[in-house]
Amino acid sequence: MEIRELQGYANFFLTMFLAFLLYGYIIHLYRSEKKGEKDYEKYADMALHDEVSDIPVDANPKTLDNKDKE
Repeated sequence: MEIRELQGYANFFLTMFLAFLLYGYIIHLYRSEKKGEKDYEKYADMALHDEVSDIPVDANPKTLDNKDKE
C-alpha cells in the first residue's frame, strides 16, 4: 500500500465523517426549532437588521443585571 492510496482512503473517510457531522447538525437544528427551543428565523433576520440602533435578537442577562445594579 503506497502513500497515495493511503491518502485516498483517508480523504474518503474524512469526507464521509464530515458529511455525517453536517447532516447531524442539520437534524439537530431542525428538531430544536420544531420543539420550540430556538427560533432560528430571528437569527437569520439579523442580516437584514444589523444597524446599531436596532433592538437585539435576544436579551443579554449580563447587561440586564448591570442595569439593575445602577
